Amino acid sequence: MRNHGMFVYILASRTHRLYVGVTNDLGRRLWEHQYHPKFGFTRRYGITRLVHFEAVKSPAAAIEREKRIKGWVRVKKLALIEAYNPHWEDLGQRFGLTPKPTDPSLRSG
Repeated sequence: MRNHGMFVYILASRTHRLYVGVTNDLGRRLWEHQYHPKFGFTRRYGITRLVHFEAVKSPAAAIEREKRIKGWVRVKKLALIEAYNPHWEDLGQRFGLTPKPTDPSLRSG
């Protein structure tokens, strides 16, 4: 999943609490959500399962798409997820994006 531009992604907890983000390295970002030592929203609520992602060609387009999805009402976000992932599978596992340690000099923005 690297070198394909940018990704807009949605993570979910087991209770379907959602997080929308953007990254250029989906595997690294999943690892950060699961193992980063900082206490944040995703860690606090156990939001670690990748339930939706989209490849986007440019950083500007990815940020625009992320903001658009974040602005949607919850029911529209749920419909997006369920259109492509009706069983709420963890797509990180399905596509071999099992989180792994990364180079500590890399930081996501």
